[in-house]
Amino acid sequence: MRQQIVAGNWKMNTTLEEGLELTKSILEKVEKPRGLVVVAPPLTHLRDVGKMLKVRKYFHLAAQNCYQEEKGAFTGEVSANMLASVGTEFVIIGHSERRLYFKEKNDVLAAKVNVTLARGMRPIFCCGEPLHIREVDTHVGYVAKQLKAGLFHLKEEDFRKVVIAYEPIWAIGTGRTASSLQAQEMHHAIRVLVAKKYGKAVADDTTILYGGSCNAQNAPEIFSQPDVDGGLIGGASLKADDFAAIIAALK
Repeated sequence: MRQQIVAGNWKMNTTLEEGLELTKSILEKVEKPRGLVVVAPPLTHLRDVGKMLKVRKYFHLAAQNCYQEEKGAFTGEVSANMLASVGTEFVIIGHSERRLYFKEKNDVLAAKVNVTLARGMRPIFCCGEPLHIREVDTHVGYVAKQLKAGLFHLKEEDFRKVVIAYEPIWAIGTGRTASSLQAQEMHHAIRVLVAKKYGKAVADDTTILYGGSCNAQNAPEIFSQPDVDGGLIGGASLKADDFAAIIAALK
């Protein structure tokens, strides 16, 4: 049975003090979520935020990225082993901002998936299309290439640990949101693709999140779709009231 998840990606926001205050507020406002709550603060906050989350059931710590090599002379990078050592349980991989600004390609993302799994953490693997791909109606094929290159080398037992996050790039931080039907269409297409590779049972158990200007107002409708299992939330996760409302929208 697949899990319902709301994951908050804080991106490059909050000082440590602000992050701890935000975490405290979220924990106060969310008593018993219907699914898992994953919080991805900046790297500087991981250990302290993780300690706060650890005392509550259903709350989990995520990193926003990791490096694809285990160790070495890679100044400024953070390895999967380092993340695991401070209690990280999930790692966001392939976010559209990493693909765009840092030119991360599918082979690099596949390597990041591998090191994340090897250290006992779960990848939240992001996929999604830019506006020009959506406009020419080739978005399903575009996303299929991302998934095949980034994930489909995995054995079934490892793939079952992966969470997929569909994020239409044209809807991230723009205030423009895919309709609930557009989200459902793409999530269903992803599930069909997984079924072709790993079988229906695996596809039915795969958690697929929606990311792309999801907020407290539209979350209930989006989450009500049969193939949408929660959300990867950006800006709205920085406001405890909004994040709590989105978590409350889980099925």
